[in-house]
Amino acid sequence: MKNLGFLFIACTALILSAFTPGTEEEKEQFPTIELGMGMPLMDYEMLNIDNEKLSLSGVKQQNGTLVVFSCNTCPFVIQWEDRYDDVSQLANRYGIGTALINSNEAKRDGDDSFKNMQAHAKEANYRTPYLVDESSKLANAFGAKTTPHVFLFDSENVLVYAGSIDDNSKDKDAVSERYLINALNQLGGGQEITVNQTPAKGCSIKRIK
Repeated sequence: MKNLGFLFIACTALILSAFTPGTEEEKEQFPTIELGMGMPLMDYEMLNIDNEKLSLSGVKQQNGTLVVFSCNTCPFVIQWEDRYDDVSQLANRYGIGTALINSNEAKRDGDDSFKNMQAHAKEANYRTPYLVDESSKLANAFGAKTTPHVFLFDSENVLVYAGSIDDNSKDKDAVSERYLINALNQLGGGQEITVNQTPAKGCSIKRIK
């Protein structure tokens, strides 16, 4: 009975660690960029799932860039990714480019391998670039903490929104606050973004320690 109790505690700790948005050490080592700051590493080229290299400069359109740190298996990503296409299409209508970034370098030989990224993108019908961030270089520069973690930049490459996609990962139809959609509509309409920062919720990015 004691062994079962220990096993339960160990499993619970393991699960909780997967959903922790960055350790205190990571927060200090890789501070998250703040609103009003410029986009880091715009010319850093990453491998896309189409086997071509692409940078955020190449993703950017005339009115801005949307960067979403993502992955293949995080439950929060799986729950939220039914909104990825809606978001990217809206961004595209406003002349804002979109990229999904996989920075889970510690899982590159497993769940987040390039081959698995290609398979997952096909299964989920991604219509945006899905890029390999080697050694979590871009995530470190952004201070990205979770999958997903959203960063929206304007035409001058200035951060204007950061955080979550909306307030309900589990149920698209039960969302009451569409943070990212609202930010895109306001940026695209030349308006001030009224809610420009929300907590990023998801699984921790799996950096190599």
